[in-house]
Amino acid sequence: MKTIGIIGGMSWESTAQYYALINRETARRRGGLHSAPILIDSLDFAEIEALQAKADWTAAGERLAVSAQRLETAGADMLMLATNTMHIVVPDIEAATKIPLLHIADPTADALIDDGAETVGLLGTRFTMEMDFYIDRLRQRSLDAIVPEVDRTNLDGIIYSQLCRGIINDTSRGIYQDAIEKLSRRGAQAIILGCTELGLLLSDEDSPLPLYDTTALHAARAVALALD
Repeated sequence: MKTIGIIGGMSWESTAQYYALINRETARRRGGLHSAPILIDSLDFAEIEALQAKADWTAAGERLAVSAQRLETAGADMLMLATNTMHIVVPDIEAATKIPLLHIADPTADALIDDGAETVGLLGTRFTMEMDFYIDRLRQRSLDAIVPEVDRTNLDGIIYSQLCRGIINDTSRGIYQDAIEKLSRRGAQAIILGCTELGLLLSDEDSPLPLYDTTALHAARAVALALD
C-alpha cells in the first residue's frame, strides 16, 4: 500500500477525522488488523487563518508547498490537503512536488455525477463559496454549483468559531438546515459539504437533500488510490 501524505491541521478537528476514516476504510478493504501508512504534517491553523484573513494566498501557498515537500522527502507517495478552502493554493503545491495530489473536489464530483446530479448546493467557508477555484473545478465536470444568496458570513463564522474548535450545537445546525432548504427551493438536487468540518455538524438525517461529505469521499478515494 502506498504511503499517504496529509497536509493537515486546518483544522485539526477534521484532520483527526481523516486519520480515522482512512484507517477504517483500509481495514474494511484489507481486513484483519491492517491500517494505512500515513504521514501527517499538521500545521498551526492560527497562522494559516491569519493569511486567509489578509487574502495573502501567495504566502499561504508557499507555506503549504513547504509542507508538501516535507511529506515528499519523508517518503509519501501521494498527497492530500485536508481542507477544502486551501485548495486555492493547489497549483503552488503541485509546482513544488513530484508526487500526485488528490484534489478534494474530484471524488465528490464523481459521486454526484454517478448519482445523476446536475445542480448542486455548495456549503463551505466564504472563500469556497465566493471564489472561483472550487466552483470552476465542478463546472469543468458539467456540475452547476449554487451557493447561499444570504447568510454566507454567518455560515462561515460557525465554521471558524465553532466547528474548528470542536463546538457542535443545535442552533448552528438549524442555521445550516435553513440554508439547505433555500438551496433546495432554488433547484439544488444535492448538497456538497464543502468544508471538512461540516460532517461533524450535519448528517443525512438533517437534510431533505442528499449530502456529499467531501471529507469522507476524499478519504475513501485516497485509500483506493493507495491500494491501486
